[in-house]
Amino acid sequence: MRCVHVPARATVALVAAIFSACTDLAPVEEELPTRFPAAERVVAIGDLHGDLKTALTALRLGGIIDEADRWIGGDIVLVQTGDILDRGDEEEAVIRLFERLSREATEAGGAVHVLNGNHELMNAYRDYRYVTPGGYADFEDADADFESADVDFESAEADLEDVRAVEADSFLAALEPSQRARAAAFLPGGPFARLLARRNTIAIVGKSLFVHGGVLPEHADRGLDAMNEEIRAWLRAEAPQPEWIRGERSPVWTRLYSNEPDAEACDTLSSVLDRLGLERMVVGHTVQRTGITSFCGGRVGLVHRCRHRRLLRRPARGPRDSGGCGEGPTLRPPSPS
Repeated sequence: MRCVHVPARATVALVAAIFSACTDLAPVEEELPTRFPAAERVVAIGDLHGDLKTALTALRLGGIIDEADRWIGGDIVLVQTGDILDRGDEEEAVIRLFERLSREATEAGGAVHVLNGNHELMNAYRDYRYVTPGGYADFEDADADFESADVDFESAEADLEDVRAVEADSFLAALEPSQRARAAAFLPGGPFARLLARRNTIAIVGKSLFVHGGVLPEHADRGLDAMNEEIRAWLRAEAPQPEWIRGERSPVWTRLYSNEPDAEACDTLSSVLDRLGLERMVVGHTVQRTGITSFCGGRVGLVHRCRHRRLLRRPARGPRDSGGCGEGPTLRPPSPS
């Protein structure tokens, strides 16, 4: 794995990995697969949390975009490991940036895979502790933007009038008026929840597995395809919320492999990768104070480094999440119930 160094001023999680490949990219399918063919070059970017400047800096450093923010990566495969949402004020702009780049990459023979992290799923299950005032304001005109923006969001297939109608629901009615548009957008069945439903939570490119927190043995038992589909069905409001998306054993919450794993954790990692026929896992979620790094003999790559401190927001309730940047305890996952 080859890493692209990010200057301290950029404060972004970015890693570039070079893998051997002998197959072409798979065409886009209606049913999103979990596994994708190997690529000559794969670039992974970690948590961005509504910071457009940091996202653009990372993409330029990775050779993905030019100064006009257009795709120049050719056949590169770009993987963003989740947590575009929360803490920052430019979430919608970052979402739209990656949607546009996905289309441009496909046209150039590359691909973009944006994964769901714990903060995407938190917004869908109504946990808004890390939404900033600007994050609420950003979605107040989401209906107009959704219809008129040059980014194509039609595949979200949401009738915004119907989504607005659910404001009669007691939950939305209890929120401040300025908070309702965002909440409605990300509730299962809402337009941005349906956008999240177009993404995987776990993806495999060649011999590398990408996930926000980590894949554990019980996830391999359950089946990665099944887990991705369970989350998509919930986000489309077609099924109940999967019980396994919360808690310390969740693939978007676990820190088993990213918090200085011991020998037992590395053995667990190896058993999962060997069972799946893979060589490495790449995760975000846990900030690495020393920058992009790896553990377990290089079998897990960690791509989340400390962001600028302006993004460290105190939640409306519960413990403060410093993101591991040295200010307060790390956010603990909600219980599975």
